[in-house]
Amino acid sequence: MTFEDIPDAVRRFVLMAIPSVPFLEALLLMQQVPQAAWDAHALARRLYMSERAGAAILGELQEAGFIAEDSPGTFHYSPRSDEIRELVIAVRDAYARNLVGMTNLIHAKTNRKAQQFADAFKLRKD
Repeated sequence: MTFEDIPDAVRRFVLMAIPSVPFLEALLLMQQVPQAAWDAHALARRLYMSERAGAAILGELQEAGFIAEDSPGTFHYSPRSDEIRELVIAVRDAYARNLVGMTNLIHAKTNRKAQQFADAFKLRKD
């Protein structure tokens, strides 16, 4: 399967709202147990990353409107709208069915941004 096999709404959502695979995995982990309280240490332990990286992802998830802070440094899954909640479910299902296509989609987006950044520094003859 390729990322062309991913439903259009899911593809658009991923391209607009999911910056990395660790971000997606954190989102889906928190979505799986919405009443659970998560801090950087717990998230980092579950996703095999540093606590610093876990804290950064929690900040990104909160800024994007996927999670809410319960107390300083502790968060739970709480999308800002029902529409986002439904899209996350669709993303979860697509990720379960097409792991490679979904990760390729995320990486392709990242690679395009890196190429655009590099292109900005190319010397051109006028």
